[in-house]
Amino acid sequence: MSAPHMKITIGKAVFTATLYDNPSAHAFKAMLPMTIDMNELNGNEKYDDLSNTLPAKSTVGGDLKAGDLALYGNKVLVLFYKNFHTSYSYTKLGSVDHPSGLAAALGAGNIVVKFEKN
Repeated sequence: MSAPHMKITIGKAVFTATLYDNPSAHAFKAMLPMTIDMNELNGNEKYDDLSNTLPAKSTVGGDLKAGDLALYGNKVLVLFYKNFHTSYSYTKLGSVDHPSGLAAALGAGNIVVKFEKN
């Protein structure tokens, strides 16, 4: 069985992402499609407070990579667009397959992002 994929659309840029095989990622995929306004934070991530809570099993972030998709707490969706090290805890949902161009597509401010099953 192949890994579950999804499509992330930011303006005219389209990325594919692979979701992990965990209860949080399955619950997130069940919410798709969704178009959300993601807020800028710290110059390395976009986030949105989801309407539903998801199952969470967070671990200390450690080294996060551009393209990582994670859950902070049990309902804050986070899409990282720069590599960095953190002591915050996240539940990892998946990652963008080829994150080249992701930071440029997301830009410096808040942005509308569409997530859908692929």
